[in-house]
Amino acid sequence: MIMRVIFAAILAGFVAGLVMSAAQLSLVTPQILKAETLEKADNSTAKPGNHHHATVGDHTDHHNATAWAPKDGFERVAFSVLANVLVGIGFAMVLGAATMLTGIELTLANGVTWGLMGFLVFMLAPSAGLSPELPGMPVADLLPRQIWWWATAAATAAALVISAKFGSISARIGAVILIALPHIVGAPQPGNHHSDVPAALAASFVANSIAVSAVFWIVLGLSLGYLLSRPSKMAQL
Repeated sequence: MIMRVIFAAILAGFVAGLVMSAAQLSLVTPQILKAETLEKADNSTAKPGNHHHATVGDHTDHHNATAWAPKDGFERVAFSVLANVLVGIGFAMVLGAATMLTGIELTLANGVTWGLMGFLVFMLAPSAGLSPELPGMPVADLLPRQIWWWATAAATAAALVISAKFGSISARIGAVILIALPHIVGAPQPGNHHSDVPAALAASFVANSIAVSAVFWIVLGLSLGYLLSRPSKMAQL
């Protein structure tokens, strides 16, 4: 069973990663490149002594001259595709582990539902407090953001499991509280709100990133559901 899930996760993650890469190249990558161009232009025209880009957590820390980054063009695309495939495999493993731990079967028939649940846990819920960011946008320190992101994902996942496994009113109320709790606490916010990115570009990037993630999760749920249900169908022949 475990080996079947691992094999299915690798294949499903590969497929979903390729689909996400194609969607990113079409919808998201052009906006990232535009934001990087704006950021570089702002840095080149900054007056001496103006250090607002050096604040802790600012994206400029990840684009300095000493940091390695893949070259634009084929190398950048190749590394992006590789990263997306690895992310796809990792999340497919998470879904596979979830179906084994909860005892709730993942099939082609409910693959979209599983995919949407993954989308809710790992994208939609965290994005309500920490939306996807373009280069040049202000961000809080990395560690607090990571802690809040994982706490939000974990709380949302636990709430979904409780809702699926227990039908009592108290369980559902507890699930709602779990989902709301990280947002009541609030996500870490940057101390510096200066942004090189136009508001329209930032809003479009957030919308496109969420849409790409939704496509990724739906494809992942369907692919994994198909692969996990296929052996049982073959056994009935």
